[in-house]
Formats: sequence, C-alpha cells, structure tokens
Amino acid sequence: MLHWLSGFFQGSDVSNLFSYITFRAGGAMVTALFLGFLCGRPLINFLKGQQKDGQPIREDGPKSHITEKAGTPTMGGLLIIGTMLVSTLMWARLENIYIWMVLFVTVGFGLIGAVDDYKKVTLQNSKGLSSKLRLSIGAVIAILAAAIVMWAQSAELSGALAFPVFKDVLWDMGLLYFPFVILVIVGSANAVNITDGLDGLAIMPAMIALSTLGIIAYVIGRVDFSTYLDVHYVSGTGELLVFAASLVGGGLGFLWYNAQPAEVFMGDTGSLALGGAIGGIAVATKHELVLTIIGGLFVIETASVIIQIFIFKLTKKRVFLMAPIHHHFERRGWAESQIVIRFWIIALILALAGLATLKVR
Repeated sequence: MLHWLSGFFQGSDVSNLFSYITFRAGGAMVTALFLGFLCGRPLINFLKGQQKDGQPIREDGPKSHITEKAGTPTMGGLLIIGTMLVSTLMWARLENIYIWMVLFVTVGFGLIGAVDDYKKVTLQNSKGLSSKLRLSIGAVIAILAAAIVMWAQSAELSGALAFPVFKDVLWDMGLLYFPFVILVIVGSANAVNITDGLDGLAIMPAMIALSTLGIIAYVIGRVDFSTYLDVHYVSGTGELLVFAASLVGGGLGFLWYNAQPAEVFMGDTGSLALGGAIGGIAVATKHELVLTIIGGLFVIETASVIIQIFIFKLTKKRVFLMAPIHHHFERRGWAESQIVIRFWIIALILALAGLATLKVR
C-alpha cells in the first residue's frame, strides 16, 4: 500500500526509496515489531479474560509443566499473524502473486490452529481437532498453493524440483508435485507445532528459518545475484523478503511476552501458521530440499517422535525418555532455559549451512 502512495512523489528520493525491497523489508519488520509491543499486553489481557484456566497441559508431560505453566493463556499466535498481516499489506507490492500465496497459506493454517486452540480451551481437552481433519484441510491449502506457484512460474520451473549444489538439475515432477508440496507445507506446519513445547523454543528457530528463506527469496528474485551464484532465477520472489521480515518483526514482539516464564503461548494458532509460512516460501523459491537443512531443528524434533513411536510399537521400549526430544532433555535434568538456548544455537548453525548452499555449486 505504501508503495502505491510513493507514486505521489514520483521522481523524488522518497519514491526511489520505496522501490527498494530491502528498505520496505526493514520498514515491515519495524512496523510489525512496534505493533507487537503495542498490542501484546491488551491481547494477553483479553485472552486471560476469555480463558479462565488457560491452555490445557498434557498430563503425561513433565510434572513441572503442570505446576509452572498451568493457567497460561494460549492463541498468542494471533499477535504474530495480526501484526504480520497489517505490516505486509502496508509495505509489500500487493500485485505480487507470491505475497498472496504465502498470506493464504499462513492465514489458512493459522485458522486451523485457532479452531484447534479454541476447542482445547473451551473443552479443557489437550487433543483439540482430530489429526485427520487438520491434515485434510492443510492438504487442501497446500494443493491450492501448489497450483498458484505452478501458474506463476515459467514453463521450465513450473512443477519442477530443484536440487541444491547441482545448479542445472531440475526434475519435472508432473502430478507428483502436488503430493510433494503437501508434504513440504503440511510437514513444515506440523514440525513447528511439535517443536512448540517450551517457552520461546519454537519462535526463535522459526524466525531464523524465515530470515534465511527471506534472504534466499531476495537473492533468487534478482537476475544479477542468481546469475552470479548459479541458482535458478525465480521472478517475483524477492518480494517475499518483505513478508518474511513482517513475520520476524511480529515474532520478536511475541517473544517479548513468550520468554520464560511465558505470559502467553502461541498455541497451534501461531505454530501452524509459522510452519505453513516457512513451507510456503520454500515452495515458492524452489528450495524445498534446502528447507530440510534450514529447518533442521524442526526435522530433528519430528524425527524423534516418529522414531519413538516406531521403536515402541516394534519392541515396547523407548529410545527417548520422552518425545519430542526437548522433553527428553528435560527428563535428563536440563533446565528449560538451557534447552531453549542450545536449540536456538543449533537452529542458527543449520540455517547458516542451508544458506551456504547458495554458493556451493
């Protein structure tokens, strides 16, 4: 919206400034952060008033959670989504199809999470929506996102999978592209959801992943940079840096209230939305495989649950004291702050490794 207003100053320095994606990304992040600080406290007070008992705590989880986290309101993801929406609509070029695709995915998964959270706090049941229903709706959202991306991209890239390191390798997946995108977007959404088990644990790695993917989107959306780095040029993706910056700013505003001890949880409202956004950017930028590196922490968390279930069904023995793996370290005596900060460090290292694939050819 602000980009359109710059037309009134055509030919001036103001108009020139608004033409830079990096400037608008910075403005988007600051705007979302400011709105997060401004709206955070009123939202928390509202959620506390609506949720008398807060988010239901798993009875089979660490005992400390029952005493320390009981009564904490959930659905704090509304703060992240709300500030992101306002900031993105203010600073992004709204004629860009990728902006609307990632907004659709993010808000769509956020709505799934919001209904799930609402059901949990209303019935005081930690189960919420059925897994089948969540996955089914998520799959529909992912299919529509895949169709938008295929329509927006060139014939060479449409429905193709790009391989990191190998600069000229593209696999035309045909109809397999749709289930693949479902796996990426729905898998990413649920992986972030699984990781969201400790105060501040999911939000920082999500912001790290979004920052990294935003940089990648900016690089491959510029002919000069993509040519220099020998990566596939995807026209229009540079604008996704503005969207990613909005989510990072909103995430920082949320983290102010989510740092231990958390005053509010993001809930499925936030974790599913963030994961969907991460998956959506990866699909738009043809960096789905690199996402497994950038979001490696989420992969590890999800894998720990899969391994735990598989081995237990096979042998009736547990690999971890508790899954996801962050609860395993809790059971081993690590302090919550130790786990969170060490996982942040791991997320940062993996994100840098994923970013390095731009240069390794």
